[in-house]
Amino acid sequence: MAYKNIIVTGGAGFIGSNFVHYVANNHPEVHITVLDKLTYAGNRENLAGLPEGQVELVVGDIADAQLVDKLVSQADAVVHYAAESHNDNSLKNPFPFIQTNIIGTYTLIEACRKYEVRFHHVSTDEVYGDLPLREDLPGHGEGAGEKFTPETRYNPSSPYSSSKASSDLLVRAWVRSFGLEATISNCSNNYGPYQHIEKFIPRQITNILSGIRPKLYGSGKNVRDWIHTNDHSSAVWTILNKGKIGETYLIGADGEKNNKDVLELILEQMGQPSDAYDVVKDRPGHDLRYAIDSTKLREELGWKPEFTNFEDGMKDTIAWYTAHEDWWKSEKEAVENNYKQNGQ
Repeated sequence: MAYKNIIVTGGAGFIGSNFVHYVANNHPEVHITVLDKLTYAGNRENLAGLPEGQVELVVGDIADAQLVDKLVSQADAVVHYAAESHNDNSLKNPFPFIQTNIIGTYTLIEACRKYEVRFHHVSTDEVYGDLPLREDLPGHGEGAGEKFTPETRYNPSSPYSSSKASSDLLVRAWVRSFGLEATISNCSNNYGPYQHIEKFIPRQITNILSGIRPKLYGSGKNVRDWIHTNDHSSAVWTILNKGKIGETYLIGADGEKNNKDVLELILEQMGQPSDAYDVVKDRPGHDLRYAIDSTKLREELGWKPEFTNFEDGMKDTIAWYTAHEDWWKSEKEAVENNYKQNGQ
């Protein structure tokens, strides 16, 4: 069916706001209600310039059952991005992750069950834990052929990823027990505009722009499967409209890179020596490697990524942060002080 009134939870955050822009730009007939708590990771400015008649921001908590009930009763689909998502923060204080990621998801699916509203749950590949390290990207070393699939066993390693795994399992149970019309997607690491500067790529870019030496955790051999956030958005829209109820789809764009190579590429593209960074202590329980097999999404639903050249995508991302210093500058000092307290 064609959805006319959708709720996007976490729609003022990084990935959620990019989805809102994608839908607003490509589907002007769809009215979008953004439900966002506007924590430090949510920002009204992420929605600036969007048509006011099409996009409405409601500031509120997804765990507020009364508010959620009212909004869902007027919608025909919910796309659920809202989450506490920063691994380092989850190690310091897990409680907000339990409250938002588990209780918040429960609140949403209960309302969607009540009003028979379509629900799409946006999750992460981190629920699967990690894979054997692959040194010779994109070669054929140990673990080279191994990627996450929808059948991969859950093995979360942090409070963040375990809370997301819990929310995934709740959605699956509500589909089976109550007939909830829901799909799930697990995506690899996103990059692009509007990403909070505590995250790896924008942290390094804004460090260089601020005259601060970039930081690399440990050896930098940890591998992430990078995807441009616009490709994530198009994939979620495809699943919402074409996905089979009860199914899980993995979203990835074959972008495996280790952190050291990503940082050195950023330095090179910003005119710095490739070794102009400091090594800091590694994160506890730091997952070795993520890699997504998105065959099911591509073959069954016909989706394909647009941004397949990581170097070009990184140039665009660097250009965005360079041009939008007013968007991130006021928070930079606080973010770096927070990392400094942990020796990172």
